[in-house]
Amino acid sequence: MPEETIADAAIRWFSANARDLPWRQPDAGAWAILVSEVMLQQTPVVRVLPAYEAWLARWPTPAALAADEPGEAIRMWGRLGYPRRALRLHECATAIAERHAGVVPDDLDALLALPGVGTYTARAVAAFAYRQRQPVVDTNVRRFVARAATGLADAGHTTKPADLTATAALLPIEPELAAQASAAFMELGAVVCVARAPRCAICPVAERCAWRAAGRPALEGPSRRPQPYAGTDRQVRGLLLAVLREAVEPVPRIRLDVVWPEPTQRHRALRGLIDDGLVDPLPGDLFTLPSGR
Repeated sequence: MPEETIADAAIRWFSANARDLPWRQPDAGAWAILVSEVMLQQTPVVRVLPAYEAWLARWPTPAALAADEPGEAIRMWGRLGYPRRALRLHECATAIAERHAGVVPDDLDALLALPGVGTYTARAVAAFAYRQRQPVVDTNVRRFVARAATGLADAGHTTKPADLTATAALLPIEPELAAQASAAFMELGAVVCVARAPRCAICPVAERCAWRAAGRPALEGPSRRPQPYAGTDRQVRGLLLAVLREAVEPVPRIRLDVVWPEPTQRHRALRGLIDDGLVDPLPGDLFTLPSGR
């Protein structure tokens, strides 16, 4: 009997231990999976779940979102953070409606050609929605593969071609099994092979893990520090957008001025929102979410 591979062990563990998440349900289509992958970027699952459910209840198809105003996407995005993702998702839905008759494409190149869809998201949709053999590499997968296959504590902060190659080498040849393995690697990296306190005692690949066999060597080089939020332009942008999301009419500047006391930073944050297409300036020193008209 052939020896169990890393992928075999991961799939076996995943089938018994995977979190019950709506985008993993058999009836979750490609659009729902695409929405979930965009929302989950730099955002924890617990915050994404209510936003995901509300989003799909309002826009169950790309065409439904494309027919609405981009400002409504920003409004529905709420406090998920990085609101440009909402704008990109609206642009993506519009492209799907116009180029692909409202159906999320299953071809990797076609997915990569969609606005706001990068290497990770395209491969995630191809693997999880269309059950293709694709190396799906996010921060968690990169760390899991680096430890299990190469003995390193981590593979760095950005995905490199070598990360895709290393992950692909672990995937089974059969596409359906490869898609299961991709999901399992991601789940293991998220809940077991975590960055600071890995739970090696319950890891299904512990006996095959090169990092554990090497004595769990420490990460070389500087560690990645969490980005501060309080007092940054990001915080000011969020406060300004919160006022605009809650307004049903254009907002005068005087209402925006009260959200942050320092005028230079407030002006810079507002200008950044305008430049990013997240806010439309109107005559009379009024501001609103973009209409797309």
